[in-house]
Amino acid sequence: MRARRRLLAAASALAVLIPGVIAVTASAQSASAAPAPPTGFTTVWSDDFDGAAGSPVNGSNWLYDLGHGYSGGASNWGTGEVESMTNSTDNVYLDGSGHLAIKPVKDGSGNWTSGRIETQRTDFQPPAGGVMRIEASIKQPDVNTSNGLGYWPAFWALGAPARPAAATNWPSIGELDVMEDINGRSSEFATLHCGTGSGGPCNETTGLGSGEHPCGGCQTGFHTYAVELDYGANPQQLRYYLDGNNFFTVNASQVDATTWNNATQHGFFVILNVAIGGGFPGAFGGGPTDATVSGQPMLVDYVSVSTKG
Repeated sequence: MRARRRLLAAASALAVLIPGVIAVTASAQSASAAPAPPTGFTTVWSDDFDGAAGSPVNGSNWLYDLGHGYSGGASNWGTGEVESMTNSTDNVYLDGSGHLAIKPVKDGSGNWTSGRIETQRTDFQPPAGGVMRIEASIKQPDVNTSNGLGYWPAFWALGAPARPAAATNWPSIGELDVMEDINGRSSEFATLHCGTGSGGPCNETTGLGSGEHPCGGCQTGFHTYAVELDYGANPQQLRYYLDGNNFFTVNASQVDATTWNNATQHGFFVILNVAIGGGFPGAFGGGPTDATVSGQPMLVDYVSVSTKG
């Protein structure tokens, strides 16, 4: 998602809008265990968020990020987002129907709270010559461009070296944005962040991205988002998927070997969060505004990590 402010130009991002994705949705009420991985893959970790309504997440699997940034790291999570992250079940909870809910809430003074959780494990990595797949089924917050300005749900992963350094080594250690949406636009963005903090081989702070990709029904039903890191491809690849369709690929040959290796040749940890405000939503109209509705959660049916090879 970002450990530094992303300042995307709305015009350039819209210029790469890609039409024609077929939506695959499910009702918000349906839930299931994480499905079997694709042929040849073996599940190495998963969470399907079973538990009583109002329960916290499984602490063996997840840890909470709190406040406005990592201790010793950039303020406002490096992005300009305005919410304070909490471990309260007002913001992060199981809904009792097999889903994780991350709900941003505005109080009477106009202050926002929300949730951001990370996997305890930081060792998700392909085997030598193999592939790693990180996947989730997610229903984005049910907002639109009238009442959702500032909403910024995300499913992403950071390179393991970020955790002990409070992400001060971003973006060199790699960030895999599997799904980001902003302002209720019924779309998603997939991105690799790498290299140096400004410009450089990965065009930071924008990164190497898909641009805005349509996702009809993302706010009203569940969709499957995934990324595969393939050490066996020549050149090595990152492949991003929406409902099984590989809509964006980054090849190692797009950057120099040192940049690629620093960004990908280590473990990763997975992050789920809903931010409010910041540079990315700001590039598409800003927010939050007085019209931004409080309390629309991102629902997550499952998260899984699998490997092949």
